Amino acid sequence: MQMEKFIDYLYRITEKPIFCGVPDSQLKPLCNYLMKNYGISSQHIIAANEGNCTAIAAGYYLSTGRIPVVYMQNSGIGNVINPIASLLNDEVYAIPCIFIVGWRGEPGIHDEPQHIYQGKVTVKLLEDMDVKTFILGKETTDEELADNMEKVQKLLKKGKSIAFVIKKGAWSYAEKVEYKNDYLMYREEIIENVVQAAGEDIIVSTTGKASRELFEIREAKGQPHQADLLTVGSMGHSSSIALGIALNKVKQKIWCIDGDGAALMHLGAMAVIGSHQPHNLIHILINNEAHETVGGMPTVAKNIDFTQIALGCGYQKAVCVKEISELVTALGQAKNGNELTFIEVKAQIGARDDLGRPTIKAVDNKKNFMQYIKTLD
Repeated sequence: MQMEKFIDYLYRITEKPIFCGVPDSQLKPLCNYLMKNYGISSQHIIAANEGNCTAIAAGYYLSTGRIPVVYMQNSGIGNVINPIASLLNDEVYAIPCIFIVGWRGEPGIHDEPQHIYQGKVTVKLLEDMDVKTFILGKETTDEELADNMEKVQKLLKKGKSIAFVIKKGAWSYAEKVEYKNDYLMYREEIIENVVQAAGEDIIVSTTGKASRELFEIREAKGQPHQADLLTVGSMGHSSSIALGIALNKVKQKIWCIDGDGAALMHLGAMAVIGSHQPHNLIHILINNEAHETVGGMPTVAKNIDFTQIALGCGYQKAVCVKEISELVTALGQAKNGNELTFIEVKAQIGARDDLGRPTIKAVDNKKNFMQYIKTLD
């Protein structure tokens, strides 16, 4: 099934919709198509999280009467449960919406551990929210798609929402889209400097390539992984995990390696951190202005002053660095300091082609990490 044919059908039943989403590697062909044709515009919005997307879509429908389209990875379903159930549902406002969901962890298809359970319950979660689900894969024929679209139109007219769940490899897109910025440092060298500064301190790393690089840095150095909690899933929550640890291990330095896309997804976490002002927490935000792990599409971080946000939230010190020498200085000051610190590090987009994945199971990472924490203080 060709993606362009699917989009043609969408245009017919929605009168050229707004697209709003959070990028997903499984939906990369769609993401690249949207960037190539619309860029970031009123026609295509990359939002902070999937609930944010759904609310924007609702506003679009309320102001135009036209059907919106929300795209996301299935890991984001948790973020849309509330707006689907209490805003879109036909027993509330009856706002129709089309969801395009990348199916990570599809049963029978190998995937990373953080996607396995989510993959099992994806269709059930959607159906439990009264969102009729249509599964599309490489094997879906044009006739099946046409039949599905007829059913979709009838549901949308009743104020129902529907979801197309997209299987791995279902779509392709020949056009190339390049994502880049002009910053100098790469994330891996930034994390390597954090590891050196942290020593034996605790490190909590965010989902995606940051945790993968932290794991490989430890391997390359012949160091144990016991001090590191690799947050392989739960995007946007690593800083909150770090706060929970910092408040209970007050004699220990806690380092959080965060990303711009993750921080934006649950930005309120910074307000909560700032309100508690843990003196032992160092929050490092590596900002490459992109959702790099899932393809490189831009975040809105280019237009945001994270240091001012941190200070406004109650962080006692906040700096932004763009060069290695500035980073080394900032890390040293944080290590020797005794105050809640925020370090934004501007980073280039990109990672090694041979970047691997953690070879330790998440549950074993947890066990080793908790055993290590017991030895502290």
